[in-house]
Amino acid sequence: MTEIDGIEWRVSPGLTPYDVALAGMEARAAAVLAGEARELIWLLEHPPIYTAGTSASPQDLIDPRFPVVATGRGGKYTYHGPGQRIVYLVLDLNARGRDVRCFVHAVEGWVIAALEQLGVAAFRAEGRVGIWTRDGGPEAKIGAIGVRVRRWITLHGLAVNVDPDLTHFGGIVPCGLPDYPVTSLAALGRDGGLATFDAALALSAPVFLQSLSCPA
Repeated sequence: MTEIDGIEWRVSPGLTPYDVALAGMEARAAAVLAGEARELIWLLEHPPIYTAGTSASPQDLIDPRFPVVATGRGGKYTYHGPGQRIVYLVLDLNARGRDVRCFVHAVEGWVIAALEQLGVAAFRAEGRVGIWTRDGGPEAKIGAIGVRVRRWITLHGLAVNVDPDLTHFGGIVPCGLPDYPVTSLAALGRDGGLATFDAALALSAPVFLQSLSCPA
């Protein structure tokens, strides 16, 4: 356990069940709001699971081969599983400008900067939340973002494909976008493992945190 700019930086080994992570995140958010705990950046992996955001469409669930859980984050269906880095963000926007759009933009920029360190040119796509790349072929999604903000405390966060089984995404229409494939660092030949990606995230984190204070 360590910290970055006073925020707890936690990396959980192994696979953390989704319900356990959700309960922990909710409890931490309540404690942050009450002034009883520090903000948290929590890195983990989940066992295979499909999660449905608040705008998920039933037709996007094609083959529910893994458990399906409705969740309070924004977005549609996504997959989580081994080899994918999940980052839950419990941050207090009361002290950072109260701007949800700025927050999402900053999260996107953080992931793009981390991927750049690993040799992957990633970018935002107008009208499509998430992280995209054209490295190695057609435009594909390498990272998903789904957040919730309650009383200006953030919950949920992001998922980046380091080396998951990409066939597992075939059970859903990822993020409701049937015309775009998903990819991973491993598929692009740049997989140094979760620890390597975590180090890139940590190096880029101070700039990310500074960017949360958007000008009015």
